[in-house]
Amino acid sequence: MKLAVFDFDSTLMDGETIDFLAAPLGLETEVAAITERAMEGELDFFESLTTRVQLLKGLEKAKVDEICQNLPMMPGATEVVAGLKERGYKVICFSGGFRNATSPACKKLGVDADFSNILHDDNGILTGRVGGDMMFGFSKGDMIVRLQALLGISEENTLVVGDGANDLSMFEHAKTKIAFCAKPVLKAAASHSVDTKDLREILKIIA
Repeated sequence: MKLAVFDFDSTLMDGETIDFLAAPLGLETEVAAITERAMEGELDFFESLTTRVQLLKGLEKAKVDEICQNLPMMPGATEVVAGLKERGYKVICFSGGFRNATSPACKKLGVDADFSNILHDDNGILTGRVGGDMMFGFSKGDMIVRLQALLGISEENTLVVGDGANDLSMFEHAKTKIAFCAKPVLKAAASHSVDTKDLREILKIIA
C-alpha cells in the first residue's frame, strides 16, 4: 500500500475556501492578503487562521455550506485521484481550511479521508472561532507520521502535494514531494514541481 496526501486549497480546489467565504461580507481582499502572506511563510499559520476566521463572524452557516458545495475543483482533480487509486495509493486530504468544504469535495472526488478544521457556529451563525485537526504549521507533518504508522506505510511509499508554507511539515516525511503551482518557500523543499494548473501532470511524475 502507498499513501498520497493532498492539500485542499489551491491544490485539489482552485482557490482558497476562506477567500470565497469572505466575499459575501465584502472582506475578500483583506482576507486574501492575509492568506497570501501565510502561504508565503511570512505569518504564523495559527495566528493567520484565527485572525481570518474572526473576520467571518456573523456569516450564516447555511451560506457557508452553500458556497462550499459550489467550489471549483482544480483541473484534473478527479483524474489524479482515480489514477493514484489504480496505482495502489490511499488518497488523503489535509487542509488548514474547513470541513464544510473538504468533506463534500472529497466525497465527490473519491478521496479516502479528509482532515481539516471546523468553523464554530451558534444557532447557525459563525462565532469567529475555529478548531480542528489542522490548526498549526506543524499539523500536517504530525498527522502524516501518525497515518504512516497506522497504515504501515513508509516515507519511501509516500507522496505529498501542496502549494504553500503550511505544507512544509508534511514534505519532511515523504520521498516524493510535489510543489503544485506553489510558493517559492515550498518549491525549495520539493522533489518535483508542477507549474501548470492540471493535476494530471502528477501521474506523469509517478508513472
